[in-house]
Amino acid sequence: MIEYIAYVVVGFAVLRLLVSLANFLFRESLPKHPLVTDADEGSVSILIPARNEATNIGNILSDLKQMPDKSIGEIIVFDDQSEDDTAEIVLKHALEDPRLRLIRSSSLPEGWVGKSHGCHHLAQEAKGDYLLFLDADVRVQPAFVDRALSYMKRKKVDLLSLFPTQEMKTLAEQMTVPNMHIILLTLLPLPLVRLSGFSSLSAANGQCMLFHRATYDTLRPHEAYRHSKAEDIEISRYFKRQKRKVSCLTGEAGIYCRMYNDLRSAINGFAKNVTYFFGSGNSYLSAGLYWLLTTFGVVAVAHALPSVYLWGYVAAVVLSRLFVSLTARQSPLLNVLLIIPQQLMLGAFILRSWLNKRKRSFEWKGRTL
Repeated sequence: MIEYIAYVVVGFAVLRLLVSLANFLFRESLPKHPLVTDADEGSVSILIPARNEATNIGNILSDLKQMPDKSIGEIIVFDDQSEDDTAEIVLKHALEDPRLRLIRSSSLPEGWVGKSHGCHHLAQEAKGDYLLFLDADVRVQPAFVDRALSYMKRKKVDLLSLFPTQEMKTLAEQMTVPNMHIILLTLLPLPLVRLSGFSSLSAANGQCMLFHRATYDTLRPHEAYRHSKAEDIEISRYFKRQKRKVSCLTGEAGIYCRMYNDLRSAINGFAKNVTYFFGSGNSYLSAGLYWLLTTFGVVAVAHALPSVYLWGYVAAVVLSRLFVSLTARQSPLLNVLLIIPQQLMLGAFILRSWLNKRKRSFEWKGRTL
């Protein structure tokens, strides 16, 4: 029995290597020289849901204020009952940027998750032909919006989502954040998100989602998934089921983010949606099997198969992390050296998520989901 398990472990490692290689070789980027016509001027509404983001909101508003992108028509921030100075910071920036305005949430309707409610409300307020949702902790560089719009129009997609390049300044971040890209880029060939019609081949990141307004108004995605803690993934699958074109990119230098500053917030944050990476709904079985195979599978290989299989397995794991790191603009050396801590952290995400489900409660930014 253990021999068969060992063969499965080796085969899975080779499969993940091939997927990571495909993502490296066929990765897409936004055009370096955007083609924005006069008709595109002011066509993009930038929409930022924010709750307790006083530490971050000023940075992205400063970025946007200095951007020459002619496609930006308006910037709207939705203050989701923040308990800090988020609203005051936005109002201060609005004095210097006439495109910027603030709307406030009076309450969270029953059955809604805060972020989906904020995004839905923002879309109702927006006037642009394109809706660009950005998280408050994202940073953007000049021309990013024009480049994203150019890609969307050139590829004729209804939803474009990007995984920002992740800034990681502490060991805790290096042990946790790369798991997101390791799972994504070893299990899903990203080019197939756009080229395939299968909803199972879907991905999106709520940190950056650009919608064609007409499609958004037809499908009303944030309303459709108002209860979901992983609305971004659900929306990408929903769009593909509705025969809409979706594209997902990663490793883009024009957008970056520092997601978590400490270990506790990283574990709590990834526990919110880690199981959604492995299929529709909360796929605890798939997540658990993935973790067991990728963490302890090497024991079965070493015990049951000739040493050549063990060395082949190790090579496949190391090479897959190399390709993931290069595709996602991360450190290949650190992602290889930290294999064991990263695997342990992934187990912590899954365990925390399961415990939260057992307790039927999850707290995020001072609110129980």
